[in-house]
Amino acid sequence: MLLIHAGAVNAEGGAEGCTVQDWMEYDKSVQDAGIFVSGESLADLVTATTVRVAADGERTVVDGPFAETREVLGGFYVIDVPDLDVALDWAARCPGARGGGSVVVRPVADFGA
Repeated sequence: MLLIHAGAVNAEGGAEGCTVQDWMEYDKSVQDAGIFVSGESLADLVTATTVRVAADGERTVVDGPFAETREVLGGFYVIDVPDLDVALDWAARCPGARGGGSVVVRPVADFGA
């Protein structure tokens, strides 16, 4: 899974350093390579809600993630590739890795193995 974190956003709310066209080209290349499993862009951060459950079971719900970080999870791709090196190559090609952003590469857990 490629977790796309925007380091900064522009005035239109998009990831700094990449355009809509960059994303469209990356989408096409992932699909053309036959490795695309799923992926989504997440809605604006102001639509987020955070839920926490205390040890006593009390639930707290607050608007937004309000994390102590400037990075924001903007979306993800699930790709099917043979190994970590190939996943890292695709992560480096992702527009979200530009302009202060980052792409975290993590395997999807296989609990049936």
